[in-house]
Amino acid sequence: MASDQFTYRGVQFAKNVHSEESLDYAENKFTVFDDDVFNVTYPKSGTNWMIEILNLIRNKGDISLSNQVPIYMRSPWYETVSGKEQIDALTSPRIISSHLPFHMFAKSFFKSKAKIIYTMRNPKDVFVSNYHYTKIVNYYEDPESFQKYLEDFLQGNALYGSWFDHVKGWLQMKDDNRFFFITYEELLQDLRGSVVRICEFLGKELDDEAIDLVVEHSTFKSMKENKMSNWSMIPKDVLDHSKGSFLRKGVSGDWKNHFTVAQSEYFDNIYQEKLKDFDFSFVWEEK
Repeated sequence: MASDQFTYRGVQFAKNVHSEESLDYAENKFTVFDDDVFNVTYPKSGTNWMIEILNLIRNKGDISLSNQVPIYMRSPWYETVSGKEQIDALTSPRIISSHLPFHMFAKSFFKSKAKIIYTMRNPKDVFVSNYHYTKIVNYYEDPESFQKYLEDFLQGNALYGSWFDHVKGWLQMKDDNRFFFITYEELLQDLRGSVVRICEFLGKELDDEAIDLVVEHSTFKSMKENKMSNWSMIPKDVLDHSKGSFLRKGVSGDWKNHFTVAQSEYFDNIYQEKLKDFDFSFVWEEK
């Protein structure tokens, strides 16, 4: 739970990151260009990983930009208070990040040829990643308990709202040729194949050497060692680096180290209820 939050159109936001004005601007006044690429996620689903991949693809594997500009400036979140100024500094084609739910996204997108890449992740891992994130970021209060935080998450009482609503909202676009969806798990399992698929979606023709460079520099190890990608440049009054790392593990299935059997069953029951009428199969359901 954010320590200082407000509700806008039924969704919770942090006051020091967003404002009603910034959210209204994002939805109703932001101008989308036809060559924009949006990196959309529910928080802690692989947002920064995709920023790295997309910027490396745009630069054909050249690491220069990734070594010189902080990741959050390369692809800013356009709905934030600081987003407009940061995005005005971008050069086309712009790569823009967002956590906004579908019903609040920029209206101008739907009249454009811009593209969206939507990354999803097993919600149990999303929850665990968010739980650890609360320990280091200043606009969260420490959760009362793991169980209480779990209950809040499952009921959508979280920043950016319900994971279930977010995913169901965005997957309405699954048959739109401007929309590409992928999972964190697929990126882990076959990063090179995923990069090739993303290039095809974006219409970017990269040779094998360039693709190899994209893959090499977007691994978890490479990003964690790059101060421009690991968020270590963020001031300590925003992120308390002494309490943990922004890039923590970069794995799938870490939830198994945190959930009790009862908590896992509780999560599964609510998951099945929330998605019972949703006709879509997720990769983490196959295990």
